[in-house]
Amino acid sequence: MTDVIPGFHAVVPAGGAGTRLWPLSRAGAPKFLHDLTGTGRTLLQGTVDRLLPLTGDGGVMVVTGARHRAAVQAQLPEVRPQDVLAEPSPRDSMAAIGLAAAVLEQRHGDVVLGSFAADQVIDGAQEFGRAVREGVEAARAGYVVTVGIAATGPSTAFGYVRSGAPLGVEGAPGVRHAQGFTEKPDAETAAEYLATGEYRWNAGMFIVRARTLLDHLATQLPTLHDGLREIAAVWDTPQRDEVLDRVWPTLTRIAIDHAIAEPVAAAGGVAVVPGDFTWDDVGDFASLAELLPAQSDASGRTLGEESLVLRIDADGTLVVPSSGRAVTVIGVPGAVVVDTPDALLVTTLERAQQVKAGVDGWRERGRDDLL
Repeated sequence: MTDVIPGFHAVVPAGGAGTRLWPLSRAGAPKFLHDLTGTGRTLLQGTVDRLLPLTGDGGVMVVTGARHRAAVQAQLPEVRPQDVLAEPSPRDSMAAIGLAAAVLEQRHGDVVLGSFAADQVIDGAQEFGRAVREGVEAARAGYVVTVGIAATGPSTAFGYVRSGAPLGVEGAPGVRHAQGFTEKPDAETAAEYLATGEYRWNAGMFIVRARTLLDHLATQLPTLHDGLREIAAVWDTPQRDEVLDRVWPTLTRIAIDHAIAEPVAAAGGVAVVPGDFTWDDVGDFASLAELLPAQSDASGRTLGEESLVLRIDADGTLVVPSSGRAVTVIGVPGAVVVDTPDALLVTTLERAQQVKAGVDGWRERGRDDLL
């Protein structure tokens, strides 16, 4: 199923520094700009590769930071320059997606948009396409639609969305009412969720009509709504920079989950479409290790040139020899070694979630050059 969906536009928020993948991912070159899976395509390129068959030419819009605009355009020649929206500063996902919705409505009217983060890895194009198609039908019926990922285990790293009764919308047989969202639970709670069969991982993918999203935003956060509308009204005019510089810093910094998804779900306005494809947000080095193929001797995984890596009694290690130097790991099973020209990280897969603390430590020392 690769036919273009009429009236559908994809929005790709490309932001964040990916601090748990430091020093590979940094503020100036975040993880979505890297090929982290050895496919020859960056995470951003892989995201757009998935979406173009559903939108057709001119149907993908990327929202990124001003400092990343040139790199994004260089990686995505298939996306028109006017469809790369540059934010002056990070204001979280609601401002990014809301800006895209307002600009799309200004240009094309009340289209259906789908928001898909630039730093996720998905395998299963046919199932992904099916989920998006059903989600678009539910969005046309007036719902905010989220994609619920089939959980492979009781993860504590993701939030969850709870499914209720079938929605009953023609063309969307798998879509159900969303009964609510929960933040990352502890392991026992996550196991209880999955035992009910009602919970799926919340991947932060949303499909909604532009006007529906903006109307909800006007109700929940009217000042943010008004600011985005003001910016969008002049986006394609010479007044853009003046209005953007004046209004953007005043916008509320909030995630779309908290601004729209949670309150609208409580009022019965959110639906969930099952996403039965393989999904990962590459949140840390332990997650990355699972995505890379094991070496021929099954001793570990390497992102980069395997000939630079020597392991002795160090099974299960992840090594990233990005500096070009040879890396030897002896007697440290489960180690993570990331060697870049100006920074070296040594940790374990068990401690992968704590890498952000190292970034915070260097920031406290004033080493912004490392961040």
